[in-house]
Amino acid sequence: MNIKRQISILKAQIEEEKKKRKTGKGGGWLVEKHGAAQITLIGFTNSGKSSLISTVTNAKPPVSNYPYSTVEPAVGMLPYQDIYFQLVEAPSLQPTLEETSWNLKILGLVRNADGIILVLDLQEDTSQQFKLLKRILEDSKIFVEKPRGRVVIDRRADGLGVQVVGKLLDATHEDVKNLLNSYKIYNATVKVYGEATLNDVEEAVFGGVQYKPTLIVANKFDSENLKEKLKTLEAEVNGKLKILPVSCRTGKNLEKLGEEIFGLMEILRVYTKHPSKKEPSTEPIILRKGATVLDVAKEIHSQLYEKFWYAKVWGSSAKYSGERVGGDHVLADKDIIEIHTRK
Repeated sequence: MNIKRQISILKAQIEEEKKKRKTGKGGGWLVEKHGAAQITLIGFTNSGKSSLISTVTNAKPPVSNYPYSTVEPAVGMLPYQDIYFQLVEAPSLQPTLEETSWNLKILGLVRNADGIILVLDLQEDTSQQFKLLKRILEDSKIFVEKPRGRVVIDRRADGLGVQVVGKLLDATHEDVKNLLNSYKIYNATVKVYGEATLNDVEEAVFGGVQYKPTLIVANKFDSENLKEKLKTLEAEVNGKLKILPVSCRTGKNLEKLGEEIFGLMEILRVYTKHPSKKEPSTEPIILRKGATVLDVAKEIHSQLYEKFWYAKVWGSSAKYSGERVGGDHVLADKDIIEIHTRK
């Protein structure tokens, strides 16, 4: 990124924080999370965000042809099977005034969300829209493409340790420790997942970089003659993000939105069963892929986690129905779990 642009953005963010402290108010928009995941819809004016959220949810934002008609976030719940996704329509970004408090408030909504939908207008230059949206996000250290790896720094540790689950590409454990010492960090555990560089570790020190699972909704796919524009967008994205072409006018592909979000967020639904009952709960616990039995216990109650003994599991992760497993057993979607504790 251009250094002058980065400094400009950081200054704008600092000024926004100063305003919050002076007024004692948040200054931005905060939407409390509900449902299985919160997904923020962002895009430029007249891309059809309001039409989309009002068509697939119970939200009723103003739908208008004139620009910037949405001035506050609109919130609606999208049903998918036995869960709901919370969709938050952000007001339109201003492409020519990127460092304004207006855009910073929108980016605040994005940072709070679990995922993003980039709403693009297929009747305009979608490739240009995508490149500009991606740049605005990356300038604020929000990335839409899944990174090769990630670094987590836990400063509550006693002493300095490095745990590498994946691979450090250009550094040794000692290099990482020296880097943290240069920032006067002497007590921390550095966890490296996937492939990461020393620069990734340095970014994690400041905690500014965020990855948000992202879906592109190519809106206003109202006629077959827009297929060429869709192909151009696909070439620009180059398979790095999923693209769902939709039409709010005809309803084309809108029924696929919930399924796409479900896959994007790598959601896991687990149903609990009490040892004294035959039937499991009808309302699932929402976790992410890779979650274990202990993650479920922790989600339910701290005492269940602390006194965990074993669990029985029914579902695709079990070798047989009612398999007895330990806390590190990795669960699958729609598993049923019965937790047993020590007396």
